[in-house]
Amino acid sequence: MSLLNKRRFLPLFVTQFLNAFNDNFYKMAMVILVTYEIYSDPTQEANFNAIAGALFILPFFLFSALAGQLADTIEKTRVIRMVKTAEIFIMIFGAAGIYLHNIPMMLAALFAMGVHSTFFGPIKYAILPQHLEQDEVLGGTGLVEAGTYLAILGGTIAGGIIPGKIAGIGIIIVAIIGRVTAQSVPLAPPESDAPTAKMDWNIFRSSWRLVRDTMHIPRLFLAIMAISFFWGVGAVLGSIFPPMVKNAIGGDNTVATLFTAFFSIGIAIGSVAVNRMLNGTVSAKYAPISVIIMGLFVLDLWWTVSHWQPTGPELIDWWQFLTLGYGERMIVDLLGISIAGGMFVVPLYAFLTTTVAKSQTARTIAANNIVNSGAMVIGAVIYSLLVSAGVGIADTLFMIAAACLVSAWISWKLHKACDPVAA
Repeated sequence: MSLLNKRRFLPLFVTQFLNAFNDNFYKMAMVILVTYEIYSDPTQEANFNAIAGALFILPFFLFSALAGQLADTIEKTRVIRMVKTAEIFIMIFGAAGIYLHNIPMMLAALFAMGVHSTFFGPIKYAILPQHLEQDEVLGGTGLVEAGTYLAILGGTIAGGIIPGKIAGIGIIIVAIIGRVTAQSVPLAPPESDAPTAKMDWNIFRSSWRLVRDTMHIPRLFLAIMAISFFWGVGAVLGSIFPPMVKNAIGGDNTVATLFTAFFSIGIAIGSVAVNRMLNGTVSAKYAPISVIIMGLFVLDLWWTVSHWQPTGPELIDWWQFLTLGYGERMIVDLLGISIAGGMFVVPLYAFLTTTVAKSQTARTIAANNIVNSGAMVIGAVIYSLLVSAGVGIADTLFMIAAACLVSAWISWKLHKACDPVAA
């Protein structure tokens, strides 16, 4: 926590916090508006959430290679300031879409925010080894993850309870504040051994080369695949939450906000706790058991949802939800899923940034983002197909629990392959 007192960390932390806050402030305001005011059909709502999730993730698949090349070859703070400036204009466009109830405009802004985050994402991790000592990187990564999910919590609550037209003003203000804090991030020039070749602007060729050159290294392949399965599962969970709350539980927007809030709190707790458990050492030894525990809580959530009895035609609010017999159990499940998820993913991100040369960290994270985003888009598409095929929310949760076993197996192989060497 002492890193929060350091200028080499605090401005970056605040900037990425505001970035995650605004992403989710806008996304939640848009989802609530569409789910509760524009659409009134469960299938349309589920498909919209799946499409929105895929559109936000697609830029990570398309443009991460460019982002990684850019971040490793020029001064990183310069990139941060450029993308934060772009965010202001994107949010103006998105606010107009909210005000006009224009779904194409809102989705276009969401895609643009995905592009913005694609270029910011590799930097927020790759800059840590430059500004932090070796034994601070895991703690710094944990704080970044915790801050990200606390920002998700704040942005989700804000987007869930603030009326759309007011939220449109809020997202513009937050974007401006984020640009101001970005000005204080310390310089992070390219390393002396950084590549000097020209940018490859062919997104497909550069993406293929980046993934190929990264994934042929066994330890990076295993880490990236474990993270990708995790985020593929996360994409489906994220798509499920709003329609699950409204259609399976009979809850209003305050219940949807409550779900995402507890999920975010849990990720933050897990992100900080795993650093304490590992005592600053980058290791995957807790990853397999963490994701297995996550799967068990998903399984219990499946049982609870499948046995849920709606109280009536009227949607219930968050207080009514908590007073019902299964409400508290569902919250415990969400906390268990998210705490275990944070403990699983943070050491793997730290692993990616500490086992390669500093001049290659941004490209390594970019390659990870490409594979992760592919897994998340596939997850969102699969969920949309399941909905169209008539597969219920409860059955989808059961499939998610089974998928956690794949992540556990991959992370176990990573632990056995790399941790003894590290020791």
